[in-house]
Amino acid sequence: MISVDQIREHMEVLTADGTHVGTVDHLDGPTRIKLTKTDSEDGKHHLIPLDWVDHVDAHVHLTKNARDVRSQWATIN
Repeated sequence: MISVDQIREHMEVLTADGTHVGTVDHLDGPTRIKLTKTDSEDGKHHLIPLDWVDHVDAHVHLTKNARDVRSQWATIN
């Protein structure tokens, strides 16, 4: 399991298939990552569960592919 203190603002978030899906805005509580809306195609914030994180290095790497992430993330204004 990853340690949430490894996740920092402005880190790039990549899917399992290597697709860029966003940039970390901040942690939204103990269980989710909030992505910046300025890096979003629809101009909205998206929330990704920490359960989807595979590992963290210079980037946040997810266990899901881009299609699944975009269809399952939560969207807020």
